[in-house]
Amino acid sequence: MSGADFSALDRAGLNLQAVFDLAHLPAQLRERLPAPPAAFRQLILIGNAGPALWRAVCAEGIRSADPIDDFSIRHVTRWFAQHCPGHHSHRLYPGNAPVDLQTLGQLAGWHHPSPFKVGIHAALGTWFAYRVALLADTDLPPTTAPATASPCPRCTDTPCITACPADAMAGGSFALDACIGYRRLRGSRCATTCLARLACPVGAAHRYDTAQIHHGYTHSLHMIEYFATDRAARKD
Repeated sequence: MSGADFSALDRAGLNLQAVFDLAHLPAQLRERLPAPPAAFRQLILIGNAGPALWRAVCAEGIRSADPIDDFSIRHVTRWFAQHCPGHHSHRLYPGNAPVDLQTLGQLAGWHHPSPFKVGIHAALGTWFAYRVALLADTDLPPTTAPATASPCPRCTDTPCITACPADAMAGGSFALDACIGYRRLRGSRCATTCLARLACPVGAAHRYDTAQIHHGYTHSLHMIEYFATDRAARKD
């Protein structure tokens, strides 16, 4: 089949796409994937950058508890049916399959580690995310990742470290317990946002809308509280 036309996904805000031949993935990553049918030769990774996806989700209407996931799945499924006719796919993510999205992001040239443990893109900053991963029996041209360097080593002011009210990076590495503990405090300034992330200047032009940031961090805080309650219940 010829090269993929991703323009429909671009218009939906799903504007990051990468195609990998399974045979050329690192063995450790490939071995963790569910055993695909023999005909499945490729992995298609779809992401978003900037606020366009959230705006498209809102324009279509938020009708579920996971509107971004549902929107992304719906549009990627439609795109695959229209642009890869006669081919088959199996969705890995969102789902229960173990998928190392960060390693795939590194292979795609999207992801570098940041001090606050949110992947950072050389141009987009932290304002991107992984949305859908498919196994497929396609033969699309594999993505050639651009050679990019992390912007973090060149940062001398480290505003993300100084902006963090939990001092979660003050010790030279990220202290998850400090971050979570501060987020759970009454009156926390990071309950529905991340001040460290907002302080990072890389890709500031691509920053998500405030409503999207609030949505994402509210959901993550709910998950933190759920697991904290569950752990406490199991101790009793």
